[in-house]
Amino acid sequence: MNPTDRIIRLKTVLALTGLSRSTLYRKIADGTFPAQIRISIHGAGWRESAVNRWIADPVTYREPDRESAHGTSP
Repeated sequence: MNPTDRIIRLKTVLALTGLSRSTLYRKIADGTFPAQIRISIHGAGWRESAVNRWIADPVTYREPDRESAHGTSP
């Protein structure tokens, strides 16, 4: 995370993207939207830079670590 990156909460992410809550979580599950990061026991947020990368190119966005983390084993 770069020093000027902020953590933004759900309400802000929904306002920036125009997505509904259910669509946002479906895209996270599909790996086509950045996953949230835990910021406390009951709180989570998104890196603003990751959300901005999605906004810049939502059609081809893929979560970078998703394939290595959830790949199938032979």
